[in-house]
Amino acid sequence: MHSKTIALTAFARSPQKIATDIAERLKGKANQPQVLVRVTRNASSNVTVVGEMAQSLRMPLTPKGERVLDAVAAAGGVRNPVDKTTIQLSRGAAVLGMPLASIIRDPKQNIPLQPGDVVTALFQSNSFTALGASGRNDEINFEAQGISLAQALGRMGGLIDTRADARGVFVFRFENPAALPDGGKGLPRTPEGRVPVVYQADLKDPATFLVAQDFPVRDKDVIYVANAGAADLFKFLNVLTSSVYTIAVFKNLQF
Repeated sequence: MHSKTIALTAFARSPQKIATDIAERLKGKANQPQVLVRVTRNASSNVTVVGEMAQSLRMPLTPKGERVLDAVAAAGGVRNPVDKTTIQLSRGAAVLGMPLASIIRDPKQNIPLQPGDVVTALFQSNSFTALGASGRNDEINFEAQGISLAQALGRMGGLIDTRADARGVFVFRFENPAALPDGGKGLPRTPEGRVPVVYQADLKDPATFLVAQDFPVRDKDVIYVANAGAADLFKFLNVLTSSVYTIAVFKNLQF
């Protein structure tokens, strides 16, 4: 029995089909020919891996079926911390983003790749803005995998007891219409097609704390803690007796 390795270039034919064709042609020339065709490199089946990786490359796909994390490993891993990296998968006109930490934790998110996919690692510096009667008024960064409203309130330093109205915690967001009843029909839209939405949390209701643990804070959210009525009165009296006056003018303020 003799074996021979042959380099082949095939178009629109599976390895099994090629093996069958070769065996047919060897009939009468070889005794009971046995043909095994193995794909060592498929020039037309590649995935592009770019972004915040150790290196950018074109990764060939093999019959075993590479997945998203295989592409990350082939590129030498990501440059930034895992919890601050988002993996974006572009497939035709569809673009899907997922925190790298979530892909590692949940094997179901480590989806198989297809020829022509583009895997991009992004350093995701998400942030929300904290305003009002909270311990910290600032733009606050958070991890790519996201945080809950309860965690966000903790990073804001909580509510100021002497000023805050615990019933008036608001989250301002430009929401995807698909997340709203009836797709937000009849509501105003931004040029990007988003719907301005305000969520209110009443922290005097203990059940709200359970909801706050599951309510996700998203990039560019604004969390505002309203002042209590008495606090507004004290602020007004302080303005009357103060020698320094500050005037803030808000034009065309819309939520």
